[in-house]
This record gives sequence, structure tokens and C-alpha cells, in this order.
Amino acid sequence: MPLTEALKQRLDAIVESDRVVLFMKGTRRAPQCGFSAQVVQILDELLPEYQTQDVLSSAELRDGIKDYSQWPTIPQLYIDGKFVGGCDIVKDLKASGELEQLLGAEAPPVAPPKVTAAAEAVAAFKAAITPGDPDVLHLQVSSTFEHDLFFGPIEPGDVEVDLGGLKLYVGRSSIARAQGVHIGYLDGPNAGFKIDNPNQPPQVVELSVQDAKAMLDKGELTLFDVRPESEGDIARIAAGKTLNDEAVDFLKSLPKTTPIAFYCHHGMRSRGVAQSVVQEGFRKVYNLKGGIDAWSQVVDSSVPRY
Repeated sequence: MPLTEALKQRLDAIVESDRVVLFMKGTRRAPQCGFSAQVVQILDELLPEYQTQDVLSSAELRDGIKDYSQWPTIPQLYIDGKFVGGCDIVKDLKASGELEQLLGAEAPPVAPPKVTAAAEAVAAFKAAITPGDPDVLHLQVSSTFEHDLFFGPIEPGDVEVDLGGLKLYVGRSSIARAQGVHIGYLDGPNAGFKIDNPNQPPQVVELSVQDAKAMLDKGELTLFDVRPESEGDIARIAAGKTLNDEAVDFLKSLPKTTPIAFYCHHGMRSRGVAQSVVQEGFRKVYNLKGGIDAWSQVVDSSVPRY
């Protein structure tokens, strides 16, 4: 379908709304593809703020931006209203130093993120420091919210955070994702650091059939069956609601904090559905591990296997 004038005007407005605009899959804090994540990481190293547009939120936007730029893939970066390129071009520009020139010779200063730590965590870090060792404590938060605490040399662009007498260094690419992080400490046989990050998007949790049964018995879980009717006619979990149009309307009416789970035959199809529900803002989303086949084997042998 050709680019309509109305959509072109909408894209014109988006491109001109900020000096740097990135059309990507997902959001800056939660990229939904590796190529988008790579460009976000590069931009995070250079800029404190820029605008992103999630093309997954609209098929019209996803297809329209490709026609608008005459570029077939996502992500797409615009600077000063001009199309720069996709992931490979952005990486090449970064490697050559040209990206910094396009964005300005010097990246603007950024404020350090607010990071807190339990007294026990600070004490453990201090105990690990060797006197005279130049290495410092770093916190790194990847685009997929994997957290890493390590000792190493100070790197260009690192910002310093005071953890009550202990210096922590955060790389520029991690600053936005590290905002509000709390570092705790777990004592005992499984001693170690525990990181709570308020920016981390909710994740689909794999739920064992035993735990699902216990939650259902207590009325603490709403279960949905994502399989087609042909499979449902063979075997069902009694508490599960077939995800038809009526069930979808019911699902949308639930509070976003409602614990909900999805199941299929072995747990593969249902995970994809569960992930899409997370994107709708639900906070407690589960995927039944092993699906109805595991339920038949572990919980209720009267449910036929197929």
C-alpha cells in the first residue's frame, strides 16, 4: 500500500519533533530485537535523551516508515530531520567517529543515576577491595536488563555514584537503565548480591504445573487455554478458559495486577501469547511449563495425553 499523505504528515511531525529520533522495535528501556538494542546502546553512550518510536505498536507505522525512508529494515535513525541509516550504518558511523560529529563533537554531560545499596552490600564490596588496586566497582545494565557488578578500570564516559563512602561507576550506556537501582545483600549459604531495578519490564514467568494447581485451588490464578478447539476437544484443564473472543474481552477487563497464566500442548505457543499480554501492561503473567501434557503426567492423569 502506498504511503498516504496523512501518514506522511504524521511521520514528518515525528521526525521533526526531536533532534534525534529512533524508530525501533520496542522501547529504549526494553528493546524487542537485537538490532534495535545495539543502536540503543550506542546512542545511550552519547546522549542522555532522545526520542524512540515503537513500530511494533502499529502496523501502519511499521510499514509506513519503511516507505517514508525507502529503507526496508528496522531500526531507523533520524538526526536533525534527516535519515541516517539502520543498525549497520550506525555501528560504522560510531566506529569511524562520524556519529559523534553528527550528534555534536562532545556528548552533553549527564547526571549520575540514583543508586542505593544496603549497608551489608557496601561492607561486602569494601572487603573485596585490595588496598592500592586501581580497579573500581562498576555497575552495568544491558539493554536486556542483565546486571553486572565487577571491578575494573575507569572507562571514558563513566559517571561516579556515592554509595555511602563507596564509589560506584556506571557506564554511559547504563545510566538510564540504572536509575533507581537498589543493591541488596543476601546472607547465609546462598550469599550474594540482589539487584532490584524498577525500570526492568515485567517478564513471563514459567509456572510449574504443581504451583499452578495450588494457585488455582486457592483462587489465586486465572488460566487461559490458547489451543484451537480441535485440541480442546481432545483434552482440557477444567479451570482453563478457551481464549476465544469472549475470553479475550474478559481478559482485557481484568486489573493489570491479576495473576494470569496461559497453556497449550507443551508450553511453546502459550509463551508467545503470554509475552504479548505482558506488552499490554499485565504485571503477573505466567506460562504453564510443559503445558497440558505435563498437567496430565503430574497433576491429573484423567486428562488424556495426545
